[in-house]
Amino acid sequence: MLAYPGPNNFSIKISAILGKLFLAFLLNSIVFNFAAADTTTETWIEVDTSKQQLVVMTEWEVLLLIKGISIGRFGASRARMRGSNLTPIGTFKISSIRNSQRFYKFFAIDYPNRETADLARQENRIDLATWEKIIKAIDNNRPVPQDTPLGGYLGIHGIGKGNPDIHRRYNWTNGCIALTNQQINQLSRWLKPGMRVTIF
Repeated sequence: MLAYPGPNNFSIKISAILGKLFLAFLLNSIVFNFAAADTTTETWIEVDTSKQQLVVMTEWEVLLLIKGISIGRFGASRARMRGSNLTPIGTFKISSIRNSQRFYKFFAIDYPNRETADLARQENRIDLATWEKIIKAIDNNRPVPQDTPLGGYLGIHGIGKGNPDIHRRYNWTNGCIALTNQQINQLSRWLKPGMRVTIF
């Protein structure tokens, strides 16, 4: 003879069902929140001047690796000055994106930035008036002057109609980071104003 489930058994079954529903809801929330967080993960660029490569990456993965880039013809330095033909070392941001007759595409960086100006002032490579001019522009969200002793007009660009063989064999820029036109097209899908660019 089968026993009729009493009130206690019924309550236990209801509790078990509710427990399973709550667990399913909790797991779904965790997965949803993780996916939402993942879409806001920062994407940035790292430029390794010694290996002459550029990497687009997130916290989780490498999105693009470009080898064989060209940098300033005299290398890279934190003490970059106008006319030195050095690529600046530091952390910058993409400040503008534009097409270029000479370089095909040009992604400007916010050089000189506050870090660059502070270091140059500490090392007496610029005077107080120049430092104040740069910092005032930064604080007021205006374009940073490009005609100071620190130089300017730097960014990541293609080679335009330049000689690909020279690009492969030499560092040839005045301080910019140069890629082939094909590589700059690959990179352009990831770039946007404000994106972090770390050069080391």
